[in-house]
Amino acid sequence: MKHEVALPGCTPVPLAGYLKALGVLRLVAEQADAEAKGCWRNDHFILASELDAGALQAFFLDKYRPTPVLAPWNGGSGFYPKDNRKGIEPIEQSQSERFAPYADAIRTIRNVFDEHGIADKPEGEAKAVLLTILRGELNEEALAWFDAAVLLTEENPKYPPLLGTGGNDGRLDFTNNFMQRLVGLFDTTSGEPRLEAKTYLSEALFSEPVPGLLSTAIGQFSPGNAGGANQASGFSSDSLINPWDFILMLEGALLFAAAATRRLESRAPGALSYPFTVRPTGAGSGSTALGDESNARAEMWLPLWSAFTSLAELKSLLAEGRVTVGRQPARDGLGFIRAISKLGVDRGIVGFQRYAFMMRAGKAYFATPLNRVEVTRNPAADLIDELDSRYWLSRFRAFGRGANVTNRIQSLVRRLEDALFELAQEHDYPALKIQHVLELLGEAQLYFAHSPAGRESCPPVPSLSENWLMKADDNSPEFAIAAALAGLHGRKLSGDGKPRYLLPMRVHLAPEQGGRQPAWLDNAGHQVTWGHGRLEDNLLTTLQRRLLIAEQQDLPDKPFYSARNAPLAAIAAWLEGSLDNSRIASLLPGLTLVRIPPGMVPSGERMSTLPAAYRVLKPFFCTDKQLYDAGLIEADRQLSVPAELVRRLAADDIGEAVKLAQRRLRIAGIPVDFLKLKGGGTNGRRLLAALMVPISHHELKTLLPRRAKQPPEPEMTE
Repeated sequence: MKHEVALPGCTPVPLAGYLKALGVLRLVAEQADAEAKGCWRNDHFILASELDAGALQAFFLDKYRPTPVLAPWNGGSGFYPKDNRKGIEPIEQSQSERFAPYADAIRTIRNVFDEHGIADKPEGEAKAVLLTILRGELNEEALAWFDAAVLLTEENPKYPPLLGTGGNDGRLDFTNNFMQRLVGLFDTTSGEPRLEAKTYLSEALFSEPVPGLLSTAIGQFSPGNAGGANQASGFSSDSLINPWDFILMLEGALLFAAAATRRLESRAPGALSYPFTVRPTGAGSGSTALGDESNARAEMWLPLWSAFTSLAELKSLLAEGRVTVGRQPARDGLGFIRAISKLGVDRGIVGFQRYAFMMRAGKAYFATPLNRVEVTRNPAADLIDELDSRYWLSRFRAFGRGANVTNRIQSLVRRLEDALFELAQEHDYPALKIQHVLELLGEAQLYFAHSPAGRESCPPVPSLSENWLMKADDNSPEFAIAAALAGLHGRKLSGDGKPRYLLPMRVHLAPEQGGRQPAWLDNAGHQVTWGHGRLEDNLLTTLQRRLLIAEQQDLPDKPFYSARNAPLAAIAAWLEGSLDNSRIASLLPGLTLVRIPPGMVPSGERMSTLPAAYRVLKPFFCTDKQLYDAGLIEADRQLSVPAELVRRLAADDIGEAVKLAQRRLRIAGIPVDFLKLKGGGTNGRRLLAALMVPISHHELKTLLPRRAKQPPEPEMTE
């Protein structure tokens, strides 16, 4: 009969609690019930085995055989003259069956020391030689710990981050403390548990309150118990631990064994591969900065699973715990979150608890819990893959971490990483999260315009697919206006009669050629117009430059083609001042990096009254082809944009601009009604910006419907 025993003392946070749960499962499965299984529910571990709660405690008190946890390659391990021997000597001299494998491993190490004349802690090559010898001499039980703490490679030994530098963290040797905790719980002569062993075990497994914890170090595994300032009701406290916590967490750590891997096509030396471990990054944590990364050992993502899993299945999961992004292994936290967002729920994993081994107390490391990440399929995260084009994302992130970079670029890189992390993790309001990423990408492109070092280190932001726009569209009028403006371009027929697309809006952000594979240009600075000023000022400068370039390049039509149109209702609301102008300004640069798909956003509401000036002026800011399609001009007619018209609007002289427009419209054969301008309303630059927004030719017809053979009409007056 299987008993499901809840272990509220085994929790995903701190790291000691997580490893303790794994230690319980491993020891029960190996020494009591081979069919034992475990899972995570309600933020603690559940053990399913033949043991009920009482039998589980009896197993650890009466039958548990400790794994030989030894590190004779470290100073302080108990094997050298000045080491603390309160733990190692009683175990070495024990005649109890419980400690027989432990005592045997210690004697083996003593024999190796005697045979090779080792009296002091070895260094450098001598240490590597000792490790190689021990790997071949230790018994099977001791090798389980060895393989978790040390990885022998072709070059030199490697040390997985979970167990410090081969079983110690600074001056704290985990193995010697492990033996001391065992001696404190068990009589090594008889193997019987001491009186306090049961009390401590109840607290470790079931979180039952217990007085009198030990004042000793626990190392990096439980920062909250490490002691120091503000850790108690007084000014400071000592490090307090339950000895069972220390023992069980190291027993659980044995499940994490490293491996040396090498790509088949590579001749490079092997690299350390450790389950669910990547380089540290502060992205997505909200509590670390870029400067913390250089002082961090690694980052671990520890899996949480909801289905009962056997020890064999867990070992298989950890052995396969290497994740990839595309064809590349995930190298840091951002890569990991991207990878698991694509995996979906696999092998019962419902989430990961993320830890970073960060230097926090002097030169000591703490396993700092960063955040909990849910594992669900998130299609929006697939968009991030496009930023891998020409390794743009990795190169941009590396540039932001380079020497002598400004605080501005460091902040931008960090904000982009956080936004991408959130996009890969969250599922609520994905459109707004994608918009935020686009805003930061636009900011990055604008930064490159004024940073030769940035352009030398990174290519332009890749040309992004239309999926970015479709998934970022929140149906707001601000988004509709920004998207329509972002899609502006010019056209010119090539030699084979096919239209060439010229002057995409993104070339006004930074000196590049645009296109599907944008690249930096040395002589395109005259195209760059965008700055950090007001939206209307940027659009005015951009309009003037586009008209000038169109004239210089002898384009057959005005550079007002656009794949996407905005509804007149949105434009009317913008002119009324009821839209968020700053939001349009933030969205526009990022949307220029997207290949805008065709389409028009329906207004969905009654259109506000458009100013008469807009109705008269809009035809000048449409292509001649669109005017022809709308039935406003004949095929052989053109309607150019007078430079004086732009100057009048920029100077807020709307009345004179409208009079000029009226005369030009009549010359082009477009009759206009007598329209009276109302006082107040929008200013000239806002009107000019609104006129640049593309609209459909169907809505264009509603502004100035064509009439047959109308008599001349009087001039417009204010």
